[in-house]
Amino acid sequence: MQQHEVRVHPSKSPLEREDQLAWKIAAVAADRVPVERDVADMIVNRIIDNASVAVAAINRRPVVSARDMALGHVRRDGATVFGVAAARRVSPEWAAWANGTAVRELDMHDTFLARDYSHPGDNIPPILAVAQTMEKSGRDLIRGIATGYEIQIDLVRAICLHEHKIDHIAHLCPAQAAGIGTLLRLPVATIFQAVQQAVHVSFTTRQSRKGEISSWKAYAPAHSGKLAVEAVDRAMRGEGAPSPIYEGEDSVIAWMLDGPRAAYQVSLPAPGEPKRAILASFTKEHSAEYQSQALIDLAFRMREQIEDLEAIERIVLHTSHHTHYVIGTGANDPQKQDPNASRETLDHSIAYIFAVALQDGRWHHVDSYAPRRARRADTVALWHKIETMEDPEWTRRYHSTDPDEIAFGGRAEVFMKDGTRIEDELAVANAHPNGARPFGRADYIGKFRTLSDGILSTREANRFLEVVQDLPRLAAGELALLNVALPAGTLAVGKPGIF
Repeated sequence: MQQHEVRVHPSKSPLEREDQLAWKIAAVAADRVPVERDVADMIVNRIIDNASVAVAAINRRPVVSARDMALGHVRRDGATVFGVAAARRVSPEWAAWANGTAVRELDMHDTFLARDYSHPGDNIPPILAVAQTMEKSGRDLIRGIATGYEIQIDLVRAICLHEHKIDHIAHLCPAQAAGIGTLLRLPVATIFQAVQQAVHVSFTTRQSRKGEISSWKAYAPAHSGKLAVEAVDRAMRGEGAPSPIYEGEDSVIAWMLDGPRAAYQVSLPAPGEPKRAILASFTKEHSAEYQSQALIDLAFRMREQIEDLEAIERIVLHTSHHTHYVIGTGANDPQKQDPNASRETLDHSIAYIFAVALQDGRWHHVDSYAPRRARRADTVALWHKIETMEDPEWTRRYHSTDPDEIAFGGRAEVFMKDGTRIEDELAVANAHPNGARPFGRADYIGKFRTLSDGILSTREANRFLEVVQDLPRLAAGELALLNVALPAGTLAVGKPGIF
């Protein structure tokens, strides 16, 4: 990896474009280095993973709305929409919108956490949509997805967004644009402009994940994908973008991140170096914010040690800064304690999640968030006994670059009414690469079969799994086979809008 210093340059001392971060990202995207076998295998896993969660969410209201909007933009030679027969195509930016929303809705696909955080599987819908529209091959798609993961993860490792209350799609959109550039084998100069445009239009605030969290949490990465497709289209037509987008005097760094004196160290693959960042990311076994994954598994384990949940006086979860302030009581969001809160808000309340996991010993993407479940009196009572505290050691491990030390979990102290205390900790989720049961191909397939059961026909599920595992051999124009279609008459239709 090559390390690049990124800092603000005043207009009176212009920065050569070859020295700009956006150009260096574009150069990585344009590098035609082969994708290594283990990376290609993991890409197949993540396409299966995305399909799993998209199918499970297929008739939830935000997904229905996004799909209906996309179907208002039919294009005969366009891209497919999850759930819809492949013969019915739409414009690629709208397929990215619909499919990206479906993938993100249940908050159950892959994750990467470092200086910032991300769901790099969000790169797949727009890159796939363009690949279908432009009749690319399976190998082309693999190359594009490898770039998307690489760029987003490299940015997440280097530049923190959340401390400035900027939503994480600001690192996603340029990665999506870069991945599309790789897919289409565009020149560096074209990808450079597309990346700059993607950065410029994707900086938004974290209010989308604060307070009363709405369905926009699912739409935000899909909107990013739609913007990325449009950014590449503009750049291909010879149009430019605000420049230098990262280093300029009025740039995103100068005014939205660390300011005019900022200096970041961003590591990117050297010329000819394989793009392997996807292997540092990890998927979810449970449908909840990633920081809750290990704590859900910990609750399952501690449940066996607590004979009477009614005898609990209080619970303290000692965890990282990010967990405490984003999904813990450090967020100071009263909505995170509200039994009438939205599913999106409950998904970002570790106190609620830990309480339900303790009581039920299972986690279900629908049942665990059902309004009746959230309002249960004994659940509310236990939920409100739980608080989080930041522990500097868990924060240090959260940010560690040592794969054997990195941790996203915490330590739970359960204080009983009789004065006894039960304590246990878990650093990473069971499904994490360093966990008790790391996810492999069989687990991704199992997740797909579980989440699609009763939604897809067995024949369609089997067809998809056979095709996706043959991805490197799919010829140009065959990528529509990666779509999954529901039986006729089972797709929900939402309220009418403009489109």
